[in-house]
Amino acid sequence: MNQVRKKLRADDAHRKGFTGRGITVAVMDTGIVAHPDFDSRILEFADFTQGRAKAYDDNGHGCHVAGIIAGSGRMSRGAYKGIAPESCLFVTKVLDRKGNGNTAHVLKAIDYVIENRRKHNIRILNISVGMLPSADETEKRNLMAAVEKAWNHGIVVVAAAGNNGPGKNSVTIPGQCKSIITVGSIDDYAKHGKGLKQGYSGRGPTECCVVKPEILAPGTNIKSCSARGGGYEIKSGTSMSAPMIAGSIALLLQKYPDMTPAQVKLRLYERAVVLGEAMEQKYWGVVYLNRLL
Repeated sequence: MNQVRKKLRADDAHRKGFTGRGITVAVMDTGIVAHPDFDSRILEFADFTQGRAKAYDDNGHGCHVAGIIAGSGRMSRGAYKGIAPESCLFVTKVLDRKGNGNTAHVLKAIDYVIENRRKHNIRILNISVGMLPSADETEKRNLMAAVEKAWNHGIVVVAAAGNNGPGKNSVTIPGQCKSIITVGSIDDYAKHGKGLKQGYSGRGPTECCVVKPEILAPGTNIKSCSARGGGYEIKSGTSMSAPMIAGSIALLLQKYPDMTPAQVKLRLYERAVVLGEAMEQKYWGVVYLNRLL
């Protein structure tokens, strides 16, 4: 597992000038704070829960996710730098302080991202939230259609597989969507904090026999930006794995800005490194950044 983390580290890419500069990642989550590691790169904050204008995160999940993608590492002297530390952030708050959300808010947020994609060069949408397969069928269909719409408008949608594994067909919605890129945790059997069981990462295949998640990334004991005090904290889950891949795609799109979502997904498939953990579950594999770029 240390090999995976080492190969995903972006130091070599950063030295070659691939930092995500010019690429904006939309983060749909619990919000964000003006952490020093984000500098002035939070382009917009839209609150769909309470309608507040000033950026905030009353849960901490969204700030942590954003840090994995775009944190500069300034407060840690580079120790906890994100994958794409010069990418910009477009943040929509759709979850409350308890991490709960309303499907209607999520749908509005996705439309808002689509509306602003050209203005802010939004190339990626990171969704580290999801609903269970047992949710209302109409809400599931609406959410799946919304992420398909974003994908069809040229936005690479990256979703977490959810933390309801290890049973089959345990990937959450919208991670079950065939078009988008769904990310699971490769280290979900490692020791971690309370609240998650071993083997937590959602697994496929889906009811339609689609391989999900396609890609695995580290998700356990990830240190990233804290919403309190400008420091860092550790969190675990596929919510942490998804932004690892979203950040990697930001580097890829900086190098190849004309890539479509379909081309990005094909590139991930062709350049994935198959490890034992991935082979057993029929996943594509894991991302090694030098190979991806």
